[in-house]
Formats: sequence, structure tokens, C-alpha cells
Amino acid sequence: MQFSTRITDLLGIQIPIIQGGLAYLAYADLAAAVSNAGGLGQITAMSLSSPDKLREEIQKVRKLTDKPFGVNFAIGEHGRKFAHMLDVAIEENVPVVSMTGGNPTPIFEQLEGTSIRKLVLVAARKQALKAEKLGADAVMVVGHEGGGHLGRDDIGTMVLIPQVVDAVSIPVIASGGIGDGRGLMAALALGAEGVEMGTRFIATKECVHASEAYKNSLINSTENDTVIIKRSIGAPARTLKNSWTDKILEIEHETPTYDSLKDYISGEANKRFIYDGQNERGFGWAGQVTGMIHDVPTVEELFDRMMDESEVIRRKWAAFE
Repeated sequence: MQFSTRITDLLGIQIPIIQGGLAYLAYADLAAAVSNAGGLGQITAMSLSSPDKLREEIQKVRKLTDKPFGVNFAIGEHGRKFAHMLDVAIEENVPVVSMTGGNPTPIFEQLEGTSIRKLVLVAARKQALKAEKLGADAVMVVGHEGGGHLGRDDIGTMVLIPQVVDAVSIPVIASGGIGDGRGLMAALALGAEGVEMGTRFIATKECVHASEAYKNSLINSTENDTVIIKRSIGAPARTLKNSWTDKILEIEHETPTYDSLKDYISGEANKRFIYDGQNERGFGWAGQVTGMIHDVPTVEELFDRMMDESEVIRRKWAAFE
């Protein structure tokens, strides 16, 4: 099945699927696999230890693919620490930069005058309008079903996407609860012109940094096995449910402050779970789509499957004419 949307044209990709930033997991192997399969792979900049490491990762992607790719900047918890990393992305002339989790204005200012495509993750219509005004080329709109950091309003993808589509003139990319061809086609039916997937890409063979325990947790979980943490400090985020997240929720109920939570919600606690498989000594981000994950294919196999599913739906739609 062939796709042609403003997103495929804008990003120079064949299939309107974008790989999410995936803290501590989105590196060259996965990014190149997604781009080679026809989508847009991404490196996560702020999980790397230095600008030099980011440069190495960008150059590694270019050795693995000649297709477009992006660099994601999770800016919410890093202040202006991203500036030197962004300098590297500009110097390396990466095709796409995406921004998540904070005020993107400083990034837009730093990217002014470049040809780099700018994508902004938002969780509300108001945020999408602001991103468009700043000069975003497209917005990625995440609904309440998504994994990782979400919006403060519990609005699902099915309701949120058409609201944003109606509000902005730039292309909309749907995110949250999407993991197969049915989700892709549903997003297009809502007016989106592409999708972003995060959780589904963790359970792929090319996501080499994710432990087998993490991948198995996704396979064995249902849509009821996730929980929202950090809501008490204004930064709601969805994770797999375990005894560690139970403790986080207990702290949030009793002493809802960042200082009380910091050791439990830290990057180190996240890495213990996703790298080392210490399921009861850390946490792993996951969206409700985990209930739809039953295997660990290659990215190419996943995309082939999604294209087959999309074609079945297209034929059903054609029968309605």
C-alpha cells in the first residue's frame, strides 16, 4: 500500500510512521532500522552524555542508512542544557529535529535560518496552536493512552486528534495507543497525516538497548497494567505498573513533592528497569498499547504487517462506495 500525505512529502519518507524519542533507548540501531523500513527513525539527544556522543550517534546513523532521520530533544527536565547538543545537530545538518516535554521557543530560536524540519509534541489544542505560531512544520499530538510523559488533561487520542486537526493548518501526527495498521488508518480517518509510535518500537529486535525482561513485560502486560505517575508534581507520565510505581503513588499521596520523589522517578531508576531487568527496583515507560503487543518482530516485519493491515482496511472502505 502506498501512502502520500503532507508528512511523507515534508519528511521525505515512504510510510507516515515516526519513531518516538524513547529515553535511553532511541539510538542509531533503532533509528536506522525505522528509516530503512520507510518511516522516520530518531535519536534521543538528551539521553547521551555529551555533544561528542551525539555527533558519534548521528554519524553512526548515516553509516547505517541514507534515508532521513531525526534527533529528538526532551527539553522539559533539562533547562538550557540542550543548547550545546542542538549545536551539534545543526552542524551535522540533521534532516529533522523534534521537541518534547517543555517550552520549544529556545529551540526554534536556535534553529532559525536552518533548513531543519521542526516537529513539536503537544498534548492539547492550545499547545498545537502555539507550536504552529512559533513555526513548527508539524505537530505530534499525544492522547491519554500514550506512554511516557502526557498532557495534564486526560483526553484520549480519538477525541484530541480531530480537535487539533480542525485548529491548525500544519500537518498533524497522531500519537498514543497506536501500534498496528488499524491504528494508522484510524489516525488518517481522524484527519492526521501520520502517526508516532513509541511503546511498539521498544518490542522490536533493533531496540537493542531494551532488556529482554522489559520486552517480555510489554508482551505479557494488558492495557490495564499501566499507571500514571508524577501527576502530583504536574508532569503526568504512563509506565508499566509494578511495586516500584506503587511506592511512587504512595509517596505522591503522602508527600507530593519532587524532593520526595526524585530517587524513585530518576533516570537511574528507569535504567535499572529497562537495561538491567530489575523489575522491582525501577520503572519502564509504556502506553496502553502494551495490551496489543504480543511479539518482538524486526522493524521491517512490523511495517510489512502494518501495511498489510492497512490494505485490508482500505479495501473495506472501498466496498462502501
